[in-house]
Amino acid sequence: MFELYQSEGCPHSKKVREKLSELGLSYVAHNPRLPGDEGGDVTNELTHDELTALGDDQIPYLVDTDRRVTMHESDDIVDYLEEHYA
Repeated sequence: MFELYQSEGCPHSKKVREKLSELGLSYVAHNPRLPGDEGGDVTNELTHDELTALGDDQIPYLVDTDRRVTMHESDDIVDYLEEHYA
């Protein structure tokens, strides 16, 4: 299962969502905060707390529960998805 911490208005999050959809991979989207260069306003305290508990506060942030992999940086996430799920 995939969990994606992201923001609807973030172009980097959009890139990851599009790759997940292109590969036919289901995911759960969490929207902890608005996009912003230094972190936008928190819009969901619960999911923001989950994200920071994972050790990061950067979106997009992907959790691949099957492989026990977590990562951020949209290009790295897209490369990972292509390598393991294409």
